[in-house]
Amino acid sequence: MLCKIGDVEVWRILEIHAPFLTTEELFPSAGPDVRAVVEAHVPGCVCAQSGRLILPIQGFLLKTPTHNILVDSCVGNDKTVPRHPDWHKRSDTRFTASLTAAGLDVGDIHYVLCTHLHVDHVGWNTRLEDGRWVPTFPNARYLMPAADEAYQREHSSDLYVESVLPVIEAGQAELVETGHMLGDHVTLMPTPGHTPGHVSIEITSGNRRALITGDAIHTTVQCWHPEWHFKFDADADMAVTSRRRLLESASETGCIVLGSHFALPSLGRVKSDKGAFRWED
Repeated sequence: MLCKIGDVEVWRILEIHAPFLTTEELFPSAGPDVRAVVEAHVPGCVCAQSGRLILPIQGFLLKTPTHNILVDSCVGNDKTVPRHPDWHKRSDTRFTASLTAAGLDVGDIHYVLCTHLHVDHVGWNTRLEDGRWVPTFPNARYLMPAADEAYQREHSSDLYVESVLPVIEAGQAELVETGHMLGDHVTLMPTPGHTPGHVSIEITSGNRRALITGDAIHTTVQCWHPEWHFKFDADADMAVTSRRRLLESASETGCIVLGSHFALPSLGRVKSDKGAFRWED
């Protein structure tokens, strides 16, 4: 177990921990010294050989008193992702092994909650069975941001065909708006910009509170530099606005923050610091 928020257990479901793209590619507005800045704040997070930022691809399993909720389902196996060769047509058991280590199997998940519909957050929504894509979690309702589903449906991407449409056709999808509550402990917070319908996840239990960032923030360095644009943000300026609001909320409440792509252990708090913020493990 990664941590406990009141009565809610939080488990890390780790699929990949490896170099992704270079800091210069990922943060195009950050300036020529971006790698040095990143390394100063998060030592060891840049691969010395390739200059690529080392990121975890992970979901978070929430065991509430009434439900088992998977927040994001990583890259998955057999998926078509040619622009990221390390993710293309994978065949790996680490994700399912992490679920087993948490004491559950695919039939025990009640909800799959997608913070947004990008390939590294929806891959295990489905699995390939006899040449067909079927929902991986047969007893789950899948909550997906409605704005993201509309965008992906319009573009009819491989992502949509492989990881979203089969869930909809199986009758297991629920397209939701921001502010949606899931039971007594989980709320979808609007953080658009990375995608049109992106949400972060608020967990509350008793007097404890935590936030799961999704891709509103990609690295703890963006606490010090929330103005940095990220390569894959659909609306970079809106993403900056959402990021600042999320950081302000986290710093004001002193809550636990779980960063979907933060350097392991991906767990800490945000503090206000001279007009910006800082990260504390």
